[in-house]
Amino acid sequence: MASLLSRDKRIEILHHLVEGNTLRSTSRLTGVHRTTIQDLLVDFGTRCEQFQDRELRGLTLSHVECDEIWTFVGKKQSRLTVDEKAECHDIGDVYVFTAIDAETKLLPSYVVGKRSADNCRKLMLDLRTRLNMPKPHASDAHGFNRPGFVYVTQLSSDAFPAYPEAIDLAFGPYARFGTLIKDYKNANMPYTPSEMVGTDRRVVFGDFDPRSICTSHVERHNLTIRTLMKRFTRLSLGFSKKLANLQAAVSMFAAFYNWCWRTRDAINGRMRPPAAMMAGVADRLWTFEDLYATVEG
Repeated sequence: MASLLSRDKRIEILHHLVEGNTLRSTSRLTGVHRTTIQDLLVDFGTRCEQFQDRELRGLTLSHVECDEIWTFVGKKQSRLTVDEKAECHDIGDVYVFTAIDAETKLLPSYVVGKRSADNCRKLMLDLRTRLNMPKPHASDAHGFNRPGFVYVTQLSSDAFPAYPEAIDLAFGPYARFGTLIKDYKNANMPYTPSEMVGTDRRVVFGDFDPRSICTSHVERHNLTIRTLMKRFTRLSLGFSKKLANLQAAVSMFAAFYNWCWRTRDAINGRMRPPAAMMAGVADRLWTFEDLYATVEG
């Protein structure tokens, strides 16, 4: 059982998982049964979710990019029966809604579930609670200042139709929002490289330059997700059997990514501090052992 493992053994197992190993490969490397590893993952992932929920508050993020990344639980959507499609929300195609800050690369909010308007609203409402929102009085006419709303952040997404309503519900007039639609050619066959031939940037809310609308950073982050979590790797045998297992894996990845993972500068290629340091949440470089000790308390 996971509770009988030593502290060093737990850290070793979890570190293998966050570095991109599967449950079975981690079992072969550590000599621990995969069921025990899965139990440890669910327990630590739940604690990581609670840890980030406490720490990621009062953030100042200038430009947040949103996207959805696909995976499946149990079996693919085409394999579901008619009754399963109507009644089950925890099997079949599942998406992870992510929100990435373009400057700090912080992942402040994510939602695991079906690609629905409800989960899109959950993402935006959760993101709103984590940003440093002005009080309503700041928009009133006072101190010889004209009334006006202060923009908190700019949001960019693809053309998923649920985003405008969700952003309006969560932020109202406090956020700028634009969509980016990319046009490709030679995109008829799946899993083949396609050539992007144009983009269509549209301002939905606010008054700003549409050339600033971008989703490249969050789309690049999808590659990081698929690299460090084998549950998301396409054309492979890795997948989640339960939605709770997927949620725990995503929570652990998010904590490791925000506090330990170091991205590279796009211009000079140098290693940047972790996203939590860039956003002012952490004041030093963390190792995975530091993350484990803090999360476990």
